[in-house]
Amino acid sequence: MAQVQPTTVRLKVSPESARIVTPGAPRDLQLAAARGTLPLAGKDFLTVLFFLCRSSDVEIRTSAVKNLREAPVATLIEILKDDLLHPQLLDLLVRARMTDDELMRAVVMHPATTLNTLLYLAGKAPSDVLECLAGHQELLSQHPQLVEAIIANPSAEKDLKVKLGWREPDQADQEYSSQELCQEVGAEADADADDESPEQTEIESLMEEAERSGLSKYQIALELKVAEKIKMGLTGDKEWRTIMMKESNKLIQGAVMKNPRISDGEVLMVAKNKTSSDELIRMILLNKDWVKNYEIKKALIVHPKTPPPKALRFISYLTMKDIKELAKSRQVSNIVATAARKELEHRIKKTGG
Repeated sequence: MAQVQPTTVRLKVSPESARIVTPGAPRDLQLAAARGTLPLAGKDFLTVLFFLCRSSDVEIRTSAVKNLREAPVATLIEILKDDLLHPQLLDLLVRARMTDDELMRAVVMHPATTLNTLLYLAGKAPSDVLECLAGHQELLSQHPQLVEAIIANPSAEKDLKVKLGWREPDQADQEYSSQELCQEVGAEADADADDESPEQTEIESLMEEAERSGLSKYQIALELKVAEKIKMGLTGDKEWRTIMMKESNKLIQGAVMKNPRISDGEVLMVAKNKTSSDELIRMILLNKDWVKNYEIKKALIVHPKTPPPKALRFISYLTMKDIKELAKSRQVSNIVATAARKELEHRIKKTGG
Protein backbone atom coordinates (compact mmCIF):
# COMPACT_ATOMS: atom_id res chain seq x y z
CA MET A 1 0.00 0.00 0.00
CA ALA A 2 1.06 3.59 -0.70
CA GLN A 3 3.78 2.87 -3.24
CA VAL A 4 5.81 5.64 -4.85
CA GLN A 5 4.20 6.77 -8.09
CA PRO A 6 6.26 5.55 -11.08
CA THR A 7 7.55 8.26 -13.38
CA THR A 8 6.86 6.19 -16.49
CA VAL A 9 3.54 4.46 -16.98
CA ARG A 10 3.85 0.99 -18.46
CA LEU A 11 0.47 -0.70 -18.53
CA LYS A 12 0.51 -4.27 -19.81
CA VAL A 13 -2.65 -5.41 -21.56
CA SER A 14 -3.98 -8.85 -22.29
CA PRO A 15 -4.51 -9.99 -25.91
CA GLU A 16 -8.26 -9.50 -25.38
CA SER A 17 -7.75 -5.88 -24.28
CA ALA A 18 -5.11 -5.21 -26.92
CA ARG A 19 -7.45 -5.96 -29.83
CA ILE A 20 -9.78 -3.22 -28.50
CA VAL A 21 -7.37 -0.46 -27.48
CA THR A 22 -4.63 -0.84 -30.08
CA PRO A 23 -4.48 2.19 -32.44
CA GLY A 24 -6.47 1.37 -35.55
CA ALA A 25 -8.87 -0.97 -33.76
CA PRO A 26 -12.41 -0.92 -35.29
CA ARG A 27 -14.44 1.99 -33.96
CA ASP A 28 -17.55 -0.17 -33.55
CA LEU A 29 -15.56 -2.53 -31.34
CA GLN A 30 -14.26 0.32 -29.17
CA LEU A 31 -17.70 1.88 -28.89
CA ALA A 32 -19.21 -1.44 -27.83
CA ALA A 33 -16.53 -1.85 -25.18
CA ALA A 34 -17.04 1.72 -23.99
CA ARG A 35 -20.78 1.11 -23.63
CA GLY A 36 -20.23 -2.14 -21.74
CA THR A 37 -21.80 -4.45 -24.31
CA LEU A 38 -18.65 -6.55 -24.71
CA PRO A 39 -18.10 -9.40 -22.22
CA LEU A 40 -14.99 -8.01 -20.56
CA ALA A 41 -14.17 -9.37 -17.13
CA GLY A 42 -11.84 -8.54 -14.26
CA LYS A 43 -8.78 -6.43 -14.98
CA ASP A 44 -9.59 -6.29 -18.71
CA PHE A 45 -12.74 -4.28 -17.93
CA LEU A 46 -10.78 -1.55 -16.12
CA THR A 47 -7.84 -1.64 -18.50
CA VAL A 48 -9.98 -1.09 -21.58
CA LEU A 49 -11.90 1.75 -19.94
CA PHE A 50 -8.61 3.32 -18.85
CA PHE A 51 -7.64 3.74 -22.51
CA LEU A 52 -11.10 4.54 -23.87
CA CYS A 53 -11.67 7.28 -21.30
CA ARG A 54 -8.78 9.06 -23.02
CA SER A 55 -10.01 8.49 -26.56
CA SER A 56 -10.04 11.43 -28.97
CA ASP A 57 -13.43 10.19 -30.15
CA VAL A 58 -16.02 12.13 -28.14
CA GLU A 59 -18.70 9.44 -28.23
CA ILE A 60 -16.30 6.69 -27.20
CA ARG A 61 -14.80 8.79 -24.40
CA THR A 62 -18.20 9.88 -23.06
CA SER A 63 -19.55 6.33 -23.14
CA ALA A 64 -16.48 4.96 -21.37
CA VAL A 65 -16.69 7.54 -18.58
CA LYS A 66 -20.40 6.85 -18.16
CA ASN A 67 -19.79 3.10 -18.05
CA LEU A 68 -17.08 3.50 -15.42
CA ARG A 69 -19.24 5.73 -13.22
CA GLU A 70 -22.25 3.41 -13.41
CA ALA A 71 -20.46 0.08 -12.97
CA PRO A 72 -21.77 -1.81 -9.90
CA VAL A 73 -19.64 -1.35 -6.81
CA ALA A 74 -19.63 -5.11 -6.22
CA THR A 75 -18.14 -5.69 -9.68
CA LEU A 76 -15.35 -3.19 -9.09
CA ILE A 77 -14.56 -4.49 -5.62
CA GLU A 78 -14.23 -7.97 -7.08
CA ILE A 79 -11.69 -6.60 -9.57
CA LEU A 80 -9.80 -4.97 -6.71
CA LYS A 81 -9.12 -8.37 -5.20
CA ASP A 82 -6.34 -8.64 -7.81
CA ASP A 83 -3.23 -7.44 -5.96
CA LEU A 84 -1.38 -7.00 -9.25
CA LEU A 85 -3.59 -4.22 -10.63
CA HIS A 86 -1.63 -1.37 -12.16
CA PRO A 87 -1.55 1.74 -9.92
CA GLN A 88 -2.99 3.84 -12.75
CA LEU A 89 -6.16 1.73 -12.74
CA LEU A 90 -6.62 2.44 -9.05
CA ASP A 91 -6.02 6.13 -9.66
CA LEU A 92 -8.68 6.03 -12.39
CA LEU A 93 -11.19 4.59 -9.92
CA VAL A 94 -10.43 7.29 -7.38
CA ARG A 95 -11.01 10.07 -9.89
CA ALA A 96 -14.21 8.52 -11.26
CA ARG A 97 -15.81 7.08 -8.12
CA MET A 98 -14.51 9.14 -5.23
CA THR A 99 -17.91 9.42 -3.52
CA ASP A 100 -18.39 5.63 -3.29
CA ASP A 101 -17.07 5.11 0.22
CA GLU A 102 -17.23 1.30 0.09
CA LEU A 103 -15.17 1.27 -3.10
CA MET A 104 -12.73 3.83 -1.76
CA ARG A 105 -12.16 1.69 1.35
CA ALA A 106 -11.01 -1.10 -0.94
CA VAL A 107 -8.75 1.27 -2.90
CA VAL A 108 -7.13 2.57 0.28
CA MET A 109 -6.32 -0.98 1.37
CA HIS A 110 -5.02 -2.12 -2.01
CA PRO A 111 -1.27 -2.87 -2.02
CA ALA A 112 -0.77 -1.18 -5.40
CA THR A 113 -2.33 2.16 -4.44
CA THR A 114 0.31 4.90 -4.66
CA LEU A 115 0.92 7.72 -2.22
CA ASN A 116 0.05 10.23 -4.95
CA THR A 117 -3.37 8.63 -5.36
CA LEU A 118 -3.97 8.64 -1.60
CA LEU A 119 -2.94 12.30 -1.38
CA TYR A 120 -5.38 13.16 -4.16
CA LEU A 121 -8.11 11.26 -2.30
CA ALA A 122 -7.26 12.90 1.01
CA GLY A 123 -7.41 16.36 -0.50
CA LYS A 124 -10.69 16.03 -2.39
CA ALA A 125 -12.82 13.19 -1.00
CA PRO A 126 -16.12 13.71 0.88
CA SER A 127 -16.28 13.36 4.66
CA ASP A 128 -17.29 9.67 4.80
CA VAL A 129 -14.26 8.66 2.74
CA LEU A 130 -11.99 10.88 4.83
CA GLU A 131 -13.19 9.11 7.99
CA CYS A 132 -12.19 5.81 6.41
CA LEU A 133 -8.77 7.07 5.38
CA ALA A 134 -8.15 8.63 8.78
CA GLY A 135 -8.84 5.28 10.41
CA HIS A 136 -5.59 3.82 9.05
CA GLN A 137 -3.28 5.13 11.74
CA GLU A 138 -0.25 3.18 10.54
CA LEU A 139 -0.62 4.66 7.07
CA LEU A 140 -0.95 8.20 8.46
CA SER A 141 2.08 7.77 10.72
CA GLN A 142 4.16 6.63 7.73
CA HIS A 143 2.95 9.50 5.54
CA PRO A 144 2.18 12.62 7.66
CA GLN A 145 1.46 14.56 4.48
CA LEU A 146 -1.79 12.59 4.30
CA VAL A 147 -2.84 14.13 7.60
CA GLU A 148 -2.10 17.60 6.22
CA ALA A 149 -4.13 16.85 3.10
CA ILE A 150 -7.14 15.63 5.11
CA ILE A 151 -7.08 18.67 7.38
CA ALA A 152 -6.87 21.00 4.36
CA ASN A 153 -9.84 19.29 2.69
CA PRO A 154 -12.94 21.57 2.95
CA SER A 155 -15.10 18.46 3.41
CA ALA A 156 -13.27 17.34 6.56
CA GLU A 157 -15.46 17.57 9.66
CA LYS A 158 -14.11 19.66 12.51
CA ASP A 159 -14.13 16.70 14.93
CA LEU A 160 -12.04 14.64 12.53
CA LYS A 161 -9.51 17.42 12.08
CA VAL A 162 -9.19 17.84 15.85
CA LYS A 163 -8.55 14.09 16.21
CA LEU A 164 -5.73 14.45 13.70
CA GLY A 165 -4.08 17.19 15.73
CA TRP A 166 -5.60 20.29 14.15
CA ARG A 167 -6.09 23.34 16.34
CA GLU A 168 -8.56 26.06 15.49
CA PRO A 169 -6.76 29.35 14.78
CA ASP A 170 -7.29 32.26 17.10
CA GLN A 171 -10.16 34.48 16.05
CA ALA A 172 -7.76 37.37 15.51
CA ASP A 173 -5.81 35.29 13.01
CA GLN A 174 -8.96 34.37 11.10
CA GLU A 175 -10.40 37.82 10.63
CA TYR A 176 -10.18 39.92 7.50
CA SER A 177 -11.78 43.32 7.28
CA SER A 178 -14.30 43.81 4.49
CA GLN A 179 -12.02 46.32 2.85
CA GLU A 180 -9.02 43.98 2.98
CA LEU A 181 -11.02 41.09 1.58
CA CYS A 182 -12.44 43.14 -1.26
CA GLN A 183 -8.98 44.47 -2.05
CA GLU A 184 -7.53 40.96 -2.15
CA VAL A 185 -10.37 39.62 -4.30
CA GLY A 186 -9.97 42.59 -6.59
CA ALA A 187 -6.23 42.06 -6.77
CA GLU A 188 -6.72 38.41 -7.71
CA ALA A 189 -9.27 39.35 -10.34
CA ASP A 190 -7.01 42.07 -11.77
CA ALA A 191 -4.11 39.65 -11.95
CA ASP A 192 -6.29 37.23 -13.86
CA ALA A 193 -7.47 39.98 -16.19
CA ASP A 194 -3.88 40.71 -17.21
CA ASP A 195 -3.70 37.19 -18.59
CA GLU A 196 -7.35 36.82 -19.54
CA SER A 197 -7.07 35.00 -22.80
CA PRO A 198 -4.98 31.95 -21.81
CA GLU A 199 -6.77 31.37 -18.52
CA GLN A 200 -10.23 31.93 -19.95
CA THR A 201 -9.35 29.51 -22.71
CA GLU A 202 -8.28 26.98 -20.08
CA ILE A 203 -11.58 27.30 -18.20
CA GLU A 204 -13.58 27.08 -21.41
CA SER A 205 -11.63 23.96 -22.32
CA LEU A 206 -12.49 22.46 -18.95
CA MET A 207 -16.16 23.21 -19.51
CA GLU A 208 -16.10 21.68 -22.97
CA GLU A 209 -14.35 18.62 -21.58
CA ALA A 210 -17.01 18.40 -18.87
CA GLU A 211 -19.76 18.34 -21.46
CA ARG A 212 -17.98 15.69 -23.49
CA SER A 213 -17.11 13.46 -20.55
CA GLY A 214 -20.24 13.98 -18.49
CA LEU A 215 -18.39 15.65 -15.60
CA SER A 216 -20.41 17.72 -13.13
CA LYS A 217 -19.41 21.25 -12.23
CA TYR A 218 -18.49 19.96 -8.76
CA GLN A 219 -16.01 17.54 -10.31
CA ILE A 220 -14.57 20.31 -12.49
CA ALA A 221 -14.24 22.52 -9.40
CA LEU A 222 -12.01 19.94 -7.74
CA GLU A 223 -9.39 20.60 -10.41
CA LEU A 224 -9.54 24.41 -10.41
CA LYS A 225 -6.80 26.57 -8.92
CA VAL A 226 -7.67 29.23 -6.33
CA ALA A 227 -7.48 32.05 -8.89
CA GLU A 228 -9.80 30.13 -11.20
CA LYS A 229 -12.24 29.51 -8.36
CA ILE A 230 -12.23 33.20 -7.53
CA LYS A 231 -13.04 33.98 -11.15
CA MET A 232 -15.89 31.45 -11.18
CA GLY A 233 -17.18 32.94 -7.93
CA LEU A 234 -17.14 36.43 -9.45
CA THR A 235 -18.71 35.49 -12.78
CA GLY A 236 -20.35 32.07 -12.52
CA ASP A 237 -24.02 31.11 -12.61
CA LYS A 238 -26.05 30.03 -9.57
CA GLU A 239 -24.72 26.46 -9.60
CA TRP A 240 -21.13 27.70 -9.69
CA ARG A 241 -21.86 30.22 -6.92
CA THR A 242 -23.32 27.46 -4.73
CA ILE A 243 -20.24 25.29 -5.26
CA MET A 244 -17.79 28.12 -4.62
CA MET A 245 -19.61 29.27 -1.49
CA LYS A 246 -18.85 25.84 0.03
CA GLU A 247 -15.13 26.48 -0.35
CA SER A 248 -13.27 27.22 2.90
CA ASN A 249 -11.11 29.92 1.29
CA LYS A 250 -12.43 33.36 2.30
CA LEU A 251 -11.30 34.96 -0.94
CA ILE A 252 -13.43 32.53 -2.93
CA GLN A 253 -16.46 33.05 -0.70
CA GLY A 254 -15.96 36.81 -0.87
CA ALA A 255 -15.82 36.62 -4.67
CA VAL A 256 -19.23 34.93 -4.71
CA MET A 257 -20.68 37.75 -2.63
CA LYS A 258 -19.31 40.24 -5.19
CA ASN A 259 -20.87 38.41 -8.12
CA PRO A 260 -23.30 40.93 -9.70
CA ARG A 261 -25.79 38.12 -10.39
CA ILE A 262 -26.08 36.92 -6.80
CA SER A 263 -29.71 36.98 -5.68
CA ASP A 264 -31.29 38.08 -2.42
CA GLY A 265 -32.27 34.45 -1.90
CA GLU A 266 -28.64 33.34 -2.03
CA VAL A 267 -27.61 36.13 0.34
CA LEU A 268 -30.40 35.06 2.68
CA MET A 269 -29.03 31.51 2.71
CA VAL A 270 -25.64 32.89 3.78
CA ALA A 271 -27.29 35.01 6.48
CA LYS A 272 -29.25 31.99 7.77
CA ASN A 273 -26.19 29.73 7.83
CA LYS A 274 -24.91 29.84 11.40
CA THR A 275 -21.44 28.77 10.23
CA SER A 276 -21.05 31.75 7.87
CA SER A 277 -17.91 33.68 8.76
CA ASP A 278 -17.71 37.11 10.35
CA GLU A 279 -16.48 38.47 7.05
CA LEU A 280 -19.44 37.22 5.03
CA ILE A 281 -21.83 38.70 7.58
CA ARG A 282 -19.94 42.01 7.45
CA MET A 283 -20.17 42.05 3.66
CA ILE A 284 -23.95 41.64 3.90
CA LEU A 285 -24.21 44.37 6.52
CA LEU A 286 -22.24 46.76 4.30
CA ASN A 287 -24.63 46.30 1.36
CA LYS A 288 -27.55 48.71 1.73
CA ASP A 289 -29.69 46.89 -0.83
CA TRP A 290 -29.38 43.55 0.93
CA VAL A 291 -30.20 44.85 4.40
CA LYS A 292 -33.39 46.43 3.03
CA ASN A 293 -34.71 42.89 2.62
CA TYR A 294 -36.86 42.02 5.65
CA GLU A 295 -35.93 38.32 5.76
CA ILE A 296 -32.23 39.14 5.55
CA LYS A 297 -32.61 41.63 8.41
CA LYS A 298 -34.36 39.00 10.50
CA ALA A 299 -31.65 36.42 9.77
CA LEU A 300 -28.89 38.88 10.67
CA ILE A 301 -30.48 39.65 14.03
CA VAL A 302 -30.21 36.03 15.17
CA HIS A 303 -26.88 35.23 13.50
CA PRO A 304 -24.15 34.68 16.13
CA LYS A 305 -21.55 36.56 14.04
CA THR A 306 -23.62 39.75 13.71
CA PRO A 307 -22.17 42.45 16.03
CA PRO A 308 -24.74 43.18 18.78
CA PRO A 309 -25.05 46.91 17.94
CA LYS A 310 -25.99 45.97 14.34
CA ALA A 311 -28.47 43.32 15.48
CA LEU A 312 -30.13 45.72 17.93
CA ARG A 313 -30.54 48.32 15.21
CA PHE A 314 -32.69 45.97 13.14
CA ILE A 315 -35.04 44.85 15.93
CA SER A 316 -37.36 47.84 15.53
CA TYR A 317 -38.07 46.77 11.94
CA LEU A 318 -39.55 43.41 12.96
CA THR A 319 -43.25 42.64 12.92
CA MET A 320 -45.06 42.13 16.20
CA LYS A 321 -45.16 38.38 15.61
CA ASP A 322 -41.42 38.15 15.02
CA ILE A 323 -40.69 40.41 18.00
CA LYS A 324 -42.64 38.05 20.29
CA GLU A 325 -40.76 35.01 18.95
CA LEU A 326 -37.42 36.77 19.33
CA ALA A 327 -38.21 37.83 22.91
CA LYS A 328 -38.80 34.17 23.86
CA SER A 329 -35.95 32.71 21.80
CA ARG A 330 -33.12 30.84 23.48
CA GLN A 331 -31.11 30.82 20.25
CA VAL A 332 -29.96 34.44 20.58
CA SER A 333 -27.76 36.31 23.02
CA ASN A 334 -29.21 37.78 26.21
CA ILE A 335 -28.56 41.25 24.81
CA VAL A 336 -30.72 40.64 21.74
CA ALA A 337 -33.48 38.84 23.70
CA THR A 338 -33.61 41.65 26.28
CA ALA A 339 -33.79 44.30 23.56
CA ALA A 340 -36.62 42.36 21.89
CA ARG A 341 -38.57 42.23 25.18
CA LYS A 342 -38.13 45.98 25.68
CA GLU A 343 -39.28 46.63 22.11
CA LEU A 344 -42.30 44.41 22.72
CA GLU A 345 -43.19 46.26 25.92
CA HIS A 346 -42.81 49.57 24.13
CA ARG A 347 -45.16 48.56 21.33
CA ILE A 348 -47.73 47.18 23.75
CA LYS A 349 -47.75 50.44 25.68
CA LYS A 350 -47.90 52.46 22.47
CA THR A 351 -50.92 50.55 21.16
CA GLY A 352 -52.55 50.29 24.55
CA GLY A 353 -52.66 46.50 24.18
